Amino acid sequence: KMNFPSTPREIMCVANGGMTQFQEVMRQQLESSMHTELEKLLDTASGAEKELSRKDFDGFKKLFHRFLQVKGPSVEWIKIQRPPEDSIQPYDKIAARGLPDNVADSLNKLVVVKLNGGLGTSMGCKGPKSLISVRNENTFLDLTVQQIEHLNKTYNTDVPLVLMNSFNTDEDTKKILQKYTHHRVKIHTFNQSRYPRINKESLLPVATNMGMTGQNADVWYPPGHGDIYASFYNSGLLDQLIAQGKEYIFVSNIDNLGATVDLHILHHLVSQPNGKRCEFIMEVTDKTRADVKGGTLIQYEGKLRLLEIAQVPKAHVDEFKSVTKFKIFNTNNLWISLAAIKRLQEQSAMDLEIIVNPKTLDGGQNVIQLETAVGAAIKCFDNALGINVPRSRFLPVKTTSDLLLVMSNLYSLEAGSLTMSHKREFPTTPHVKLGSSFTKVQEYLTRFESIPDMLELDHLTVSGDVTFGKHVSLKGTVIIIANHGDRIDIPAGSMLENKIVSGNLRILDH
Repeated sequence: KMNFPSTPREIMCVANGGMTQFQEVMRQQLESSMHTELEKLLDTASGAEKELSRKDFDGFKKLFHRFLQVKGPSVEWIKIQRPPEDSIQPYDKIAARGLPDNVADSLNKLVVVKLNGGLGTSMGCKGPKSLISVRNENTFLDLTVQQIEHLNKTYNTDVPLVLMNSFNTDEDTKKILQKYTHHRVKIHTFNQSRYPRINKESLLPVATNMGMTGQNADVWYPPGHGDIYASFYNSGLLDQLIAQGKEYIFVSNIDNLGATVDLHILHHLVSQPNGKRCEFIMEVTDKTRADVKGGTLIQYEGKLRLLEIAQVPKAHVDEFKSVTKFKIFNTNNLWISLAAIKRLQEQSAMDLEIIVNPKTLDGGQNVIQLETAVGAAIKCFDNALGINVPRSRFLPVKTTSDLLLVMSNLYSLEAGSLTMSHKREFPTTPHVKLGSSFTKVQEYLTRFESIPDMLELDHLTVSGDVTFGKHVSLKGTVIIIANHGDRIDIPAGSMLENKIVSGNLRILDH
């Protein structure tokens, strides 16, 4: 008995092996069914929403079309080469050129863009992640506004801030923006697209109408930060900024507290001769064991290209993670030419690798969402460059363990920027692992009466029901493990140096 592929998904998997006429017909049929379903969805929307959604769906159709075309892995491992020496420059070499007298001229060509589509759910918070307090009651957004305002005041410039929101964060963010009206920063927002999640088997949308609530609450998704190019262009804001004389955007994740405007990189960009204008800079930094999953830069078919772990054939994943072969990773701090984005959008020349992200909805339904990454576009731009920057430009806050670091005396805060305290003798950040009792920000805050002194800490692991009194000091390697049912209270004023604390006992001094 022969097993013929029965679902559209299975047929497409066969199609990826070899495109026979039958499979090509099947592909066209899937595409046509998708278009019919999208039209039905649009019919449930009204006026302005309908027009907006139509633009979104146009982008989705292109992505879906390319998804159906893809045959096998998007890279052939054998073709991967190390980037040529001059295509990834050390930051010191860029900084050594010094700054011109007219820094203001360069700054006035710049726009700062923050990716603000994410929610705080992984840290147990409702609403946009950018509204979580990270330091002295300042949120990610507060710190960003303070940094840019400081630049504008110092150099008498007009660097605007642009937030790319998603339908998850837009409303809450806009409410908060009112508090910055008297700050010296113009703030603009635009929205990422809203795409339909698709049923893994039928490859059709799960949504039954354009609504966002009730049973339709989890049938939409923002399609990754690679969507910035199309949605920025479609919003009209790109043209508006070009008309104001802006030339480059500096894009970064809003939760990367190290991503501040760097005047040396900006000067490097604007000082290139016209024919060799660099259109895209990716800041990369040296990989440590903690960063093995980060995307890396490779040379592929004569172009600089971002290689993500999702694109790596299973047999080569360990090789991809090796710190010796791929020494750097992408920080997602990017400097991109506005004119080049406009040109590539108008030529439909942004061919970004598709990330297929499988999800299971609350009701147990398996869906996939098609996404792209902003850095993947590096291969589309002329004279693209990697700059190997200091680790201090990559300070993401993804967990409460990261939050503990940035709230502590390891960093000092000035004009919205965090810098490593000069009192710390070595520049690396300690390795901090807080257990599941600390995952949610609210719980984490109740477990510290005050943030411990961590200036001389190398490694901290905390597991179980543990609390810290005021003015605790942690040095060297400290491991605190409360067994199930036990609770450990670290008394106020304690100094733990190279200690393992377990149960209710202090067991061992290293």
